[in-house]
Amino acid sequence: MDPELEAFVPLFPRADLTDPVGARAGLAALAASAPPPDTTGIDVTDHVIPGDVPVRVYRPQDAHGAIVWSHGGGFVMGDLDTEHPWAARVAELAGAVVVSVGYRRAPEHRFPAALDDVYNALVWTAKDAGVDPDRVAVGGHSAGAGISAAVALRARDEHGPAIRFQLLNQPELDDRQETWSARNFTDTPWMTRDKLAMTWKHYLGDSPGTAYAAPARATDLSGLPPAYISTAEFDPLRDEGITYALRLLQAGVSVELHQWPGTFHGSQAILSAGVSQRQVAELAAALRRGLAG
Repeated sequence: MDPELEAFVPLFPRADLTDPVGARAGLAALAASAPPPDTTGIDVTDHVIPGDVPVRVYRPQDAHGAIVWSHGGGFVMGDLDTEHPWAARVAELAGAVVVSVGYRRAPEHRFPAALDDVYNALVWTAKDAGVDPDRVAVGGHSAGAGISAAVALRARDEHGPAIRFQLLNQPELDDRQETWSARNFTDTPWMTRDKLAMTWKHYLGDSPGTAYAAPARATDLSGLPPAYISTAEFDPLRDEGITYALRLLQAGVSVELHQWPGTFHGSQAILSAGVSQRQVAELAAALRRGLAG
């Protein structure tokens, strides 16, 4: 493991989602303890769009394109406020409008609530956000990346808004947890096997996974937007992200895959570490390229 990252491992809260309300409060407190982002030059506005979905729009000066962004948190944690520092950073570094989505969370709202909310945000962004509808991407972290991949599948199947690019950081895509990394990385920082299983239990309940809930289950990945997929070496989700990238390639979809050595799930958030700074810079650069290309 990267030595700069390893120093932070003892400071992480226990990886546990048995109490969703408590887990949300813990993440909110952790996010609130960080210095607020510098939003100079970025117009930040809150909206409630059709479907009663709250979104926060970050509009930098001279923005080129937009991304509908879904926060991480295992389908259970996170909101517009916890994602505020990251959304502002993406808007600044990528020079893109960021539409951060406050989707409904499990277990109170199971699948397909979050998918419906993010899809509604995509439709609104393409029609009513004042951006070029031909330069709209979807993306997110972890569970949010999985939801974004599902939105891309749904938009393809329903002939919805055109999506130019997918930005999937450490995506959570497969409820079956049968990959080598899912079976062997049982106690890695921030994401353990038990926590991963709990995220799917909260999201799906007793229902079986489907392609729109767990995109790794999709049998046809053709016709999807180009993608940038990043994975972390010591992450149970690593292999499902790599496998999804390979399957996209085999389906004729252009993919850039970046496997980050020495990292773990969520390591891009530790901005004092050199590798984390490189992760953030590369994600923003990939988005800029994807919207331009």
